[in-house]
Amino acid sequence: MGYAIHMTGPTPSEKKHRKSNTIWALCNGVSKVEAALVEHRFCQFRKIGVFPTDMEGGHSSELAEKPMTTISRHCFGDDSEESPFSISIIENMKEDYGLFVWPCSIVLAEYVWQQRLRFSGASVIELGAGTSLPGLVAAKVGANVTLTDASDRTEVLDNMKKVCGLNKLKCNVLGLTWGVWDASIFSLHPKVILGADVLYDTTAFDDLFATVTFLLQNSPGSVFITTYHNRSGHHLISFLMAKWGLKCLKLLDGFSFMPSDKASGLSGNIQLTEIVLNNVQP
Repeated sequence: MGYAIHMTGPTPSEKKHRKSNTIWALCNGVSKVEAALVEHRFCQFRKIGVFPTDMEGGHSSELAEKPMTTISRHCFGDDSEESPFSISIIENMKEDYGLFVWPCSIVLAEYVWQQRLRFSGASVIELGAGTSLPGLVAAKVGANVTLTDASDRTEVLDNMKKVCGLNKLKCNVLGLTWGVWDASIFSLHPKVILGADVLYDTTAFDDLFATVTFLLQNSPGSVFITTYHNRSGHHLISFLMAKWGLKCLKLLDGFSFMPSDKASGLSGNIQLTEIVLNNVQP
């Protein structure tokens, strides 16, 4: 399985892929949802010069057998800022949605970078981390990071370890299923809890907020920072916070702090909120 990162502009062949990748996906046993994902992600690859190696060349029968694996590169800071860096993420668009960098993750990672002094030296946990971009940025700026995802998602957890190695970062990788109270969760005392696009499955909301509430109680003064697609207004978040004894400290439009070059590659109504226990004084 190969990876490629092309830092130059797209070739004529790559431009041709832009028009045909959805047809390719549908003709090779990929669902319409996955085909749309291919189309959306290709647009983002083109913006940063990263292209899926398994879509380049070869017969369709060979391509259908290969997972669509890529390495995307995400840059933070520029020459005018102190210590700019990049994070490389291994993505697989066919295997699991947890192996794809979603827009909410990009927004939260940028927020971590811009708040880097706050994260330096802090204990940080990322819930439902998937490809772990926000947590990896936190580790890069000096946080002590634990990356978590559901215990039964072994492929996602294995990918986390590979990505940590790829970026030469030391993070603890832990299987943590929301609403399950095994021994590992009791030893966690985070200063900051991160969650990117964790509010997508309504059946998991209570398990998520039960886990968040426990972690906040287990580490006085801690905060939950999450980004989410605002599909039905802030009312749902407000309801969940009230139910679990939490309150909002900060609510931001996700695009209000994004650099224009990054914002142009994203879509949707993304919001960022900081949540604490209701008895915590601002």
